[in-house]
Amino acid sequence: MRFEFTEEQKMVRDMVRRFADDVLKPKAAEMDKECKIYPEIIKQLGELGLLGVYIPEEYGGAGMDVICYATAVEEISRGCASTGILVSAHTSLVVDPIYHYGTEEQKRKYLVPLAKGEKVAAHAMTEPGAGTDVVSISTTAKREGDYYILNGTKHFITNGAEAGIYLIFAMTDKEKRHKGMSAFIVERDTPGFSIGKLEHKLGIRATSTAELILENCKVPADNLLGEEGRGFYIAMDCYDGGRIGVAAQAVGIAQAAYEEAVEFAKTRIQFGQPIAKFQAIQFKLADMATMIEAARLLYLKAAWLKQEGKPYYQLSAMAKLFASEVAMDVTREAIQIHGGYGYTEDYSVERHYRDAKITEIYEGTSEAQRLTIARNLLKG
Repeated sequence: MRFEFTEEQKMVRDMVRRFADDVLKPKAAEMDKECKIYPEIIKQLGELGLLGVYIPEEYGGAGMDVICYATAVEEISRGCASTGILVSAHTSLVVDPIYHYGTEEQKRKYLVPLAKGEKVAAHAMTEPGAGTDVVSISTTAKREGDYYILNGTKHFITNGAEAGIYLIFAMTDKEKRHKGMSAFIVERDTPGFSIGKLEHKLGIRATSTAELILENCKVPADNLLGEEGRGFYIAMDCYDGGRIGVAAQAVGIAQAAYEEAVEFAKTRIQFGQPIAKFQAIQFKLADMATMIEAARLLYLKAAWLKQEGKPYYQLSAMAKLFASEVAMDVTREAIQIHGGYGYTEDYSVERHYRDAKITEIYEGTSEAQRLTIARNLLKG
């Protein structure tokens, strides 16, 4: 058992860390206030191979591994959590399923531009009346000759406004419940497809969270991903992998807040000495560092299991659950260490705290993760 990165993994980590420090950190606050990720940031992500890290080079990817990908998401999120989830949702929830379930034609047509970063992707399952209970979606897809006609509304869609390609889930046979769900690759300019309301959010403000409207949206039958009726199973695979990305994002947010808390504690003078000299602050920092390290090891193990083709859904749920709660605990303590300054926009810990909360919600709430873990522990 080895607990060290390969040379390639170290190279990726160090490269992305430099990108986060030099490019993302200086712009993160601006993008948060303006509620958008600058197009040049997305362009650079593509040029660095960060929108298709573990996709083979023949399909436009960087040809690395899942650990490189997860580590990249952590480092990106350390610089800007919004950019971290753009990469994670794009990769885990759309690029990955097209790679694993797509036809050769679909891979050439859609996977290549996505992996190269020429287009951003969005995954569309959630609806106003269906969140965790995905089988309750009401969007329908009816086969008419060489096309499917999609009707419905999707809600809370990450990357909704930036995306050029969408993976949309709809019911092809509502009578069959989860066995009647199918997945479709939909291009932004498809007739009948439009973007509705953009949400104004507590955190991850720079990435869009949008409503998608499907009104007699005419999608070629060739854009069905996998077989008809297999959408639920494709989605579950997506979310297992997506939880690794969210766990890595949460660790990145926590790491950023921790680093800023350490720096502040060393320079903030009270009672004639840096507050880092006080045991109360030292204990907080020790707990923060320990929790971050434990969360990192969990998501890395889940990433390794996925890379090795081993069952990883329980570990990804554990990693997402633990890392998201660590992110909340660490960012809260970082604000506490900053005192009144931490409650102002002059210090980034305020933004990290806002960004951390969503990691306990999307890709399955903490309650849903506990249910998943418990069911797996008790089965048989």
